[in-house]
Amino acid sequence: MRGRFLAFEGPDGSGKSTQIVRFQEWANAQNVSLTLVREPGGTAVGERVRHILLDPMHAEMTVRCEMLLYMAGRAQLVQERIEPALKADHCVLSDRFVGSTLAYQGAAGGIPEDEIRAVAQVAIGGRWPDLNVLFDVDTQIAMKRMSPLLDRMESKGTEFHRSVRNGYLAESRRDPKHYLVIDASRNPDEVFDQLIDGLRRWCVSLTGACVE
Repeated sequence: MRGRFLAFEGPDGSGKSTQIVRFQEWANAQNVSLTLVREPGGTAVGERVRHILLDPMHAEMTVRCEMLLYMAGRAQLVQERIEPALKADHCVLSDRFVGSTLAYQGAAGGIPEDEIRAVAQVAIGGRWPDLNVLFDVDTQIAMKRMSPLLDRMESKGTEFHRSVRNGYLAESRRDPKHYLVIDASRNPDEVFDQLIDGLRRWCVSLTGACVE
């Protein structure tokens, strides 16, 4: 796991945040040096971008503006936090990355995938995750799990979030080598067991040896 870059992805309400906390605790117990970052955010610049993106007062924001703001915060995050941590041989875990943009602003927002990837290449300089862990859950279940205090992205409605989920699944089918899909409809313990088992199998596929 050292020097690996993981991104945890999933629709709002997938339980991703719960699993990030549990994975962080597991990594600490395994003496894995883990650097945890979030998107949007993770840096002083990124947190200001986050406030703009998620503020419900900015309902007029266009999808292209959203995409470019996410990429701007991501560029800062890669240079300031992700690259230094990977060079220090840490495992880096990002709460969302380019996969979210492909799902939210791409599949659900209508921006062509090739345009998003072109901007991403400029923003991240080729620093794509080694593995995207997708916490997949039925949209109706996910909507019931959401807090009643919705941010600007969460409040976009059921059809939008269904398109997000479909976008994630389509991306995982296009690039199975870099996606681990987890059934997030189960209880948190079962989801975490799937996560650790999937990561162990992934490590074996890369190195022939497994994390303990």
